[in-house]
Amino acid sequence: MARAIERIERDIAALKEAIRAIATELQSAYASYLNTLGLAVRKQLILASYHLCTQGYPESFLHLSLNQRQQLQQAIRKLGQLASEQLLTCIKSEEVGEDGTDGTDGTDEGDGQDGGVTSSSPVMLGTSTPELLTLDTSNPIELAKWQHNLEEVTQEILKKLSHDANLLLQKAGVLPKKLPEPILAAAAAAASEASAEVMPGPPNLLNLVIEIENEQQSEDSELAQIMALNLRLGEIEFADVTLSSERRQIRSILVQINKLGREYQKKHRERAIAEAEAAWRASWFE
Repeated sequence: MARAIERIERDIAALKEAIRAIATELQSAYASYLNTLGLAVRKQLILASYHLCTQGYPESFLHLSLNQRQQLQQAIRKLGQLASEQLLTCIKSEEVGEDGTDGTDGTDEGDGQDGGVTSSSPVMLGTSTPELLTLDTSNPIELAKWQHNLEEVTQEILKKLSHDANLLLQKAGVLPKKLPEPILAAAAAAASEASAEVMPGPPNLLNLVIEIENEQQSEDSELAQIMALNLRLGEIEFADVTLSSERRQIRSILVQINKLGREYQKKHRERAIAEAEAAWRASWFE
């Protein structure tokens, strides 16, 4: 029985080493992916803004002076640059060392509740970086949490970027001033209220027909069609060959990790059973 437990321990050690190696591969793949994503986000933000200004609200855009248009375009480019930097900050703040630590001094850089900017992350989108983890890269459960957290924050950055860009366009006078804040939030979240109908349109734009209640007559309402920015990860990947290729590589690595993870759990179960059997025999008396 002792030899069986030793054998299982060796198997677990080998699995840990394999998982640790593939964790490094996953982190490298995400670093490359997020760098490419940052470039693609900047491009798609500009394209979506172009469609919105020239096809969604051409009259409003034409009412702007040349200086106002240039300022708007510059502000949109700056938002895209900041989002690109924040995407890279995500993976840098989550880097893990060979000793299983996160590569930092263990201090939290901020909880993001005040929408502020940390010293190492000069980003003004109001989204905090992922919670820093003391990551054991040989543990598939820890690794899965890290990957899931990274994906969530990536989506949050796109959501916040869409929202901030919509507010920028609204303040500039392109989007309607009377457009309610909840509708802008719904656009950024790729969702719509019960009284809104999503219509097809250009990528990374949300085309909505919403029902607005008449302020004078509460029983009456009118339909209004609006267009707003809504950057979608799937559409951004679809439009970029390099980005979609890097996403496929990440998926391939995750398949390997899941396979090793199942074997890892199986071996831990076997060890628990073997140790319990040994403990039973050790304490049994006739």
